[in-house]
Amino acid sequence: MKLTKQTHSCVRLDKDGQRLVIDPGGFTEADAAVGATAILVTHEHPDHFSEEHLRAALDADPATTVWTLRSVADQLAAAYPGRIRTVGHGDAFTAAGFDVQVHGEWHAVIHPDIPRVTNIGFLVDGALFHPGDALTVPDRPVDTLMLPVHAPWNKISEVIDYVREVGPRRAYDVHDALLTELAHPIYDRQIGALGGAEHLRLAPGGTVEL
Repeated sequence: MKLTKQTHSCVRLDKDGQRLVIDPGGFTEADAAVGATAILVTHEHPDHFSEEHLRAALDADPATTVWTLRSVADQLAAAYPGRIRTVGHGDAFTAAGFDVQVHGEWHAVIHPDIPRVTNIGFLVDGALFHPGDALTVPDRPVDTLMLPVHAPWNKISEVIDYVREVGPRRAYDVHDALLTELAHPIYDRQIGALGGAEHLRLAPGGTVEL
């Protein structure tokens, strides 16, 4: 498959002429989901779920489907009957020719006074895992981890320990829109030296064959 990084936490996967997009949110390019055969959304926060972005993709192609948890599905299902699929932890399905398994249930704690929302992660083709806003560890090996490197709910020690616990061959940064260029060398050095996996970054629009 070909991986394309979009701004913040959105990624695009292409294989055999089909396209899967994960988490096209409000920080992401407006057309990030247009042209997708299927779209996966991890949770309802606006930097991962933009209703405007999803509607643009769904209106552009009547065959496009969305797979997500109930809190997002309920906002779209009435307008797009039969095209919004609700999934949760333990589910497995095929979307855009990719085999997808769902892991996790809750968003990471931002602060004890802020109510937690639900969050699911997606393991694609048994190889690439996108956890959304959580440090979920799948119960099976992961080759490529999409690593939420910088967020209000994490710190770098947790990010490093997460890489260690998942044990991927390589980790690509996501959830990085608020991380300045000045901080990149610090994160690269510390995660790369201590995480135990190859630590990589793609600029928005950058691609790599996996």
